[in-house]
Amino acid sequence: MLPDPSDEASARLEVFVLPGIGEIRAGDDLAAVILAAIAGSAAAAEASHLADGDILAVTSKIVSKAEGRQVAAADREQAITDETVRVVATRAFPGGVTRIVENRQGLVMAAAGVDASNVEHGTVLLLPVDPDASARALCVALRAGTGLRLGVLITDTVGRPWREGQTDIAIGAAGVAVLDDLRGSTDVSGRRLDVTVAAVADEIAGAADLVKGKTSGNPVAVVRGLGRLVGELVPGDGEVRDAARGASVLLRPSENDMFRLGTAEATAEGYAAGYAAGLAAAQPVATDTGVRSVAPDQPDPTAAAG
Repeated sequence: MLPDPSDEASARLEVFVLPGIGEIRAGDDLAAVILAAIAGSAAAAEASHLADGDILAVTSKIVSKAEGRQVAAADREQAITDETVRVVATRAFPGGVTRIVENRQGLVMAAAGVDASNVEHGTVLLLPVDPDASARALCVALRAGTGLRLGVLITDTVGRPWREGQTDIAIGAAGVAVLDDLRGSTDVSGRRLDVTVAAVADEIAGAADLVKGKTSGNPVAVVRGLGRLVGELVPGDGEVRDAARGASVLLRPSENDMFRLGTAEATAEGYAAGYAAGLAAAQPVATDTGVRSVAPDQPDPTAAAG
């Protein structure tokens, strides 16, 4: 369990955009761009200058652009197929087919996270190859450039089962605890909490999206007041390792996934499995009238009594 927020001097939470982030292109040093924006804000004495314990929520789109993940694609559908490792559900609609899939990053989302908005015609944007690694690189550079203990989240927009609309979640993280495990603690009435694990990184990503917006041109937001979640980056195996383990720990293991398939897909898979099992269980037996198939644990109803 993380430190109680009441232990901090203030329980106030602030969320604001970091202005000055222009259009990002392949090969741009994203950390340098963000550091320049930070310096510009500080020089202008704006409220958006950074402080120790701040968390930067960075839209995945600018990370992908800087990493050159914009690819030519005459057919977005083929790009989605190429990024898909598992189909969860598909539904036809008048304009085509919606696909909910697991992508190469292990994320389950519509269209594998392939984005055709705010990119050149004839191209699409793929998610970063390793969002946690991208977040670590940013976090290391930003901490070095500012001397501050900062956290970094890379965010993307997703829909949710059973809920209308979309929200942002954390797909990459560095220097930030992404889960707050409250199991074993007690509530205000003294009752033990046995299942509560707060997805704090996703909550931060959603809050940051409220100020970033989708069309405002503000891809970076700062969340202040959650310094208790900001952890250390430590050397390990020749590279910087994140003690908080990144956003990949938010991915639910398949053995714990109670909703691994869409309804139609689960029904079809169950039918196919049952049909195959029935064929495997059937075996030919001789009768007075020929050969028929019965399951091995069932008596042959055509056999003569006595």
